Amino acid sequence: MVSGIRWTVRDRYGNRIYLTEERWKHITALMNHPEMADFEEELKETIRTGKRKQDIINPQKYRYTKSFDHLVGYNTHIVAIVLFRFREQAGEIVANNYVVTAYQKEIG
Repeated sequence: MVSGIRWTVRDRYGNRIYLTEERWKHITALMNHPEMADFEEELKETIRTGKRKQDIINPQKYRYTKSFDHLVGYNTHIVAIVLFRFREQAGEIVANNYVVTAYQKEIG
C-alpha cells in the first residue's frame, strides 16, 4: 500500500484514484495553486463525475474536468491530472492511479 494517502475515490469508470498528502501540499503550495485549498471536495467530485480525456502524448495521463459556479475569480472548471500506473503489491501487479496536480481554469 502506498503510504501518505489522503483520500481515495472511484471515477465514473470504477477506477480507484488516490491523492497523497505530499501531492496535496504540492498543489496548495503558495507558488503552485493555493486557491485549491478550499476546494478539496470539488476536486473529489471532479474525479468522481467529471469528464475524462486521455493525453495524446502520454497515454497513462488523464485530464479530468468539471465545471463549478463558485470558483476563484473567473475560473469555471477544476482540472485534475491523474496518472494511471501499476505497482507490485504482495507479489501481484495492482493499479496505482493517483492525482499528480489539480488547478482551477477558465474554460469557455
